[in-house]
Amino acid sequence: MLHDILMILLGLIAGFIIGFFVARTVMKKYMKKNPPINEEMIKGLMMQMGRKPNQKQINQMMKNMQKYM
Repeated sequence: MLHDILMILLGLIAGFIIGFFVARTVMKKYMKKNPPINEEMIKGLMMQMGRKPNQKQINQMMKNMQKYM
């Protein structure tokens, strides 16, 4: 009886741990393939703030975004 309960708990804990790492890996791949923001979005945001961005500024923003992903 106690042995069965411990096996169920160990199975659940192992499932949560494995599921967490699998989900994390899948999300990282997805975010790398489909970034949430692109150059056009950055350009639009800067234009809305009243700035005319040049390509160097856009590249710097994209590099900063990639660093934190």
